[in-house]
Amino acid sequence: MSKQVTTISEEGFTATNEIRDFETTIDSGGEEGPDTLETLLAAYAACYVPALRVGGRQRDVEDLGRIEIDSTGELNDDDKLDSVHFDVRVEGDVDEEDGQRVIDRAFELCKVHDALKESLHAETSFEGNAF
Repeated sequence: MSKQVTTISEEGFTATNEIRDFETTIDSGGEEGPDTLETLLAAYAACYVPALRVGGRQRDVEDLGRIEIDSTGELNDDDKLDSVHFDVRVEGDVDEEDGQRVIDRAFELCKVHDALKESLHAETSFEGNAF
């Protein structure tokens, strides 16, 4: 199995990505769409959501309810991503110990997490009963 994406740039720094029947625009300057690093953060967090849900079930935390993740990417002096931090809030009544077990399992399941160099694996805070 493989994944296929076609990326097209007619000029400048904006690229259109054809992904199956979907199309996204990414602008490295952030003027005509999200920039490349914002897109990476969004993909990382979007991948982490189902990993949290599956990880929760596997760690006997059945109902996380609504999940919100604030993703922060710190840049280095070369404007490259230096670190990532997730602030995870869930609706479910999950204590700190169970939350940590879910977080740990979710990182084992998250495919985007696996694709990043180790220094970019997200530091994570977790808050249960947040809504």
